[in-house]
Amino acid sequence: MTAVIEATGLIRRFGEIIAVDGVDLSVDKGEIFGFLGPNGAGKSTVVRMLTTLLHPTSGSARVGGCDVMTQAGDIRKMIGVALQDAAIDPLMTGSELIRLQAVLHGIPRSVIRTRGPELLERVGLTGAIDRRVGTYSGGMRRRLDLALSLVHEPQILFLDEPTTGLDPTSRQALWQEVRRLNAELGTTVFLTTQYLEEADQLAGRVAIIDHGKLVREGTPTALKGTVGAPTLRVEVDLESVALARTVMRGFGGERPSREGRVAIGLDEGAARVADVVRALDTAGVTVIHLELDAPSLDDVFADATGRRLEGSGDEQ
Repeated sequence: MTAVIEATGLIRRFGEIIAVDGVDLSVDKGEIFGFLGPNGAGKSTVVRMLTTLLHPTSGSARVGGCDVMTQAGDIRKMIGVALQDAAIDPLMTGSELIRLQAVLHGIPRSVIRTRGPELLERVGLTGAIDRRVGTYSGGMRRRLDLALSLVHEPQILFLDEPTTGLDPTSRQALWQEVRRLNAELGTTVFLTTQYLEEADQLAGRVAIIDHGKLVREGTPTALKGTVGAPTLRVEVDLESVALARTVMRGFGGERPSREGRVAIGLDEGAARVADVVRALDTAGVTVIHLELDAPSLDDVFADATGRRLEGSGDEQ
């Protein structure tokens, strides 16, 4: 495969703060690459460097074979970018913004007369093309931003947390469009997200970033395979947590969990659940809730960092 996004030793400092600390990346042509991490991990900073909006402090990066420092203009012609904090004029309509974007990219009016309606139909906004964007919902704005990023038919698409704040229906619709773009047009997609399910559902490969450093990289299946045993989570009274932790350590290594719960990687999986429950009962620990989950990307993140990913529903 041919790498279309490459970064080597990428570093970005803001004063004394190191936002990105020596990131190495390689994304192949035609793949959906997931960049997973919590808020503040450095995801958006990496995207801004790769899209030439921010200069690296040190290190190097190439997108589509062009250097981000010396060939920014060439890169901007071949990429589409939908940023999390994109500014869209609320007084313009969807169709007006599509036409404006086309002018900025030097696309002839004759072309955009056909392409504009097609793009808006693709993202489900046909019924709102003549409405001012200020009347759009959050999900509609995100879908319009995606359409704007596709006006010039980019080879590489950068999506920076595209579904943050969207309802489940809007999120699923955007996932479907990303899959379609990749499958039908061969668009390379670089997707940043803090949602575990999103990375698992869409990405062929995932890199996990925390505090500016990459901590894991690989296919979702391979990454989850490194965790090994499924995670057993047991909820008990707060007074019993310490005792429950002592008992459960005899059945597998402890994993991060939120307050009031104890989690372990349960050796031998479901076959040992009854043994754990009996051991807790013998110790006088009352189990309020119990669940056994197959390894997830959250477990991978927890294994790498010692804590749960923000928003996973099981933080420490």
